Amino acid sequence: MLTSAQLSQLLDQTRKIAEEVGIFIEKERLHFSMDRVEHKGFNDLVSYVDKEAEKQLVAQLQVIFPEAGFITEEGTNTTRGEVYNWVIDPLDGTTNFIHGLPVFAVSIGFMEQDEVVLGVVYEVNRKESYYAYKGGGAFCNGVALQVSKAPDLAASLISTGFPYYQFDLIDRYLDIMKSLMQKTHGLRRLGSAAVDLCYVAAGRSEGYFEYNLNSYDVAAGIILVQEAGGKVTDFEGGSDYIFGRHVVATNHSIHEELMGVIAAHWRKLTQ
Repeated sequence: MLTSAQLSQLLDQTRKIAEEVGIFIEKERLHFSMDRVEHKGFNDLVSYVDKEAEKQLVAQLQVIFPEAGFITEEGTNTTRGEVYNWVIDPLDGTTNFIHGLPVFAVSIGFMEQDEVVLGVVYEVNRKESYYAYKGGGAFCNGVALQVSKAPDLAASLISTGFPYYQFDLIDRYLDIMKSLMQKTHGLRRLGSAAVDLCYVAAGRSEGYFEYNLNSYDVAAGIILVQEAGGKVTDFEGGSDYIFGRHVVATNHSIHEELMGVIAAHWRKLTQ
């Protein structure tokens, strides 16, 4: 088990790597062309920027912690470690990036056994570096983060993601959103799970929920929410939020109320 001092040092190194790759992504966006986009699946887009950014991340992270394996979106390295693993999304918000919508980020989580113990998210356009390690608090560009103090849904802004496949679930998922539209300050869809989670940690929104997610979408952001005082569960209220493909993250105060709205429709979603 890594000590706090070791995690702190590893975090500093990881932050620098994330920012360097973020600068690469920012430069590539200036002359990016849509004809360089590939389709991994229906509405599942990837570009040479995603692939090259991941190669850079893997190469540099291997140097600073060679004992760790990798869980990567683009499959640059798929060697799993027995104890330690990096969980990487080189460009979370690829569709935003491709269309020039300025919400996308580099996301790096670090797992010890089954637990995320370190996370870094670098939001490229705002040049905001979010980072946390277990027991060390959460920060953005040197400023400590704390979740919102809003007491209930009526005082909350909620973010989510829209399904881009598995459209047979749309109507039921929209029922959740319809209910929340009537109970909150509103809903937002930013297009990057990593950024959504960071904004909960920073108190910019009170809650975030989404399904059909992957571990690399959420690993880094989850520890940021937790270290900022928030709460994270899966849709059933359990702890299978890294690999379970659905997550609910809140400022803690509204968690049960938000879970109640989701639960009223989630059973229908899974039937």
